Amino acid sequence: MIRNYRPRHAFELGTSRLMVNSSEKSSRSGVPSFFQHSVEGWRVNSSLVLMIRKDVLRFLDAERDVSVVKSSFKPGDTIHYVLDRRRTLNVSHTLHSLLPDVSPLKNKRFRTCAVVGNSGVLLNSGCGKEIDSHDFVIRCNLPPLSEFAEDVGLRSDFTTMNPSVIQRAYGGLKNATDTERFVQRLRGLNDSVLWIPAFMVKGGERHVESVNELIVKRKLRVRTAYPSLRLIHVVRGYWLTNKINIKRPSTGLLMYTLATRFCDEIHLYGFWPFPRDANGNMVKYHYYDMLKYRYFSNASPHRMPLEFKTLKMLHSKGALKLTTSKCES
Repeated sequence: MIRNYRPRHAFELGTSRLMVNSSEKSSRSGVPSFFQHSVEGWRVNSSLVLMIRKDVLRFLDAERDVSVVKSSFKPGDTIHYVLDRRRTLNVSHTLHSLLPDVSPLKNKRFRTCAVVGNSGVLLNSGCGKEIDSHDFVIRCNLPPLSEFAEDVGLRSDFTTMNPSVIQRAYGGLKNATDTERFVQRLRGLNDSVLWIPAFMVKGGERHVESVNELIVKRKLRVRTAYPSLRLIHVVRGYWLTNKINIKRPSTGLLMYTLATRFCDEIHLYGFWPFPRDANGNMVKYHYYDMLKYRYFSNASPHRMPLEFKTLKMLHSKGALKLTTSKCES
């Protein structure tokens, strides 16, 4: 189906010109001039939003692909990792107990949604109140919020967490201090969804199991979800069919693609894959740490500049709103 389908609507117009290449002209700030844009006068194009939703649903069952459910597996089942088929994972009793009975977004519909990335472009943006005002807020990779609330907000309805976050931000939960910090962060989710890509690659399974055991032991009010085994492939297939040649979609692009099913109007914040802003000022990779830039590394599985160009194009057509500057008070 993915191989034979060809989209027939306005979304396809111009997408083949979005490929990143070394000849892209840059402004003095070091940012390609194509990326400089404004949110002034932006209006949602509802007909295009509906077209994109219809096309996305040709590739994925957005509710089923958000998370596997209890009936998908039983304890002891063997799962092949999505991106490393030679390696396997056994479904533990703890993992199975935390699988939702039904998709956490089954039959859900929201007027406006915020998908919040973690770029340092959010710092000093004052976007916190605007982000929190949306009907549904999706955040990527369990970022810290409270100390940055004015710029990023506090609301979280759906939060992703790659297993690598446990090692990088919480010391692998090897001591009581890091464990308590992590527990407090999960308590801040307030019964919202924690989305853990547990079946992507081998290496993070011990972190996933540690997190799951903590949730059960501490009786934390967190609704866990684990993306389907086919999600990455079908989302990539959708974008490839629209001539967006990505090796592996980033979490942000995954969340936008899923949100097209549930959200009538999608607003993106914290998406900026460049070390400088449009004025030439330095921008941190993440707003909350000192991690170095790696968007342009050939070793990276993602093509962040290409993704950004695609999202910027969709912004210009009214399919989504991409905010990369300060928010109005």
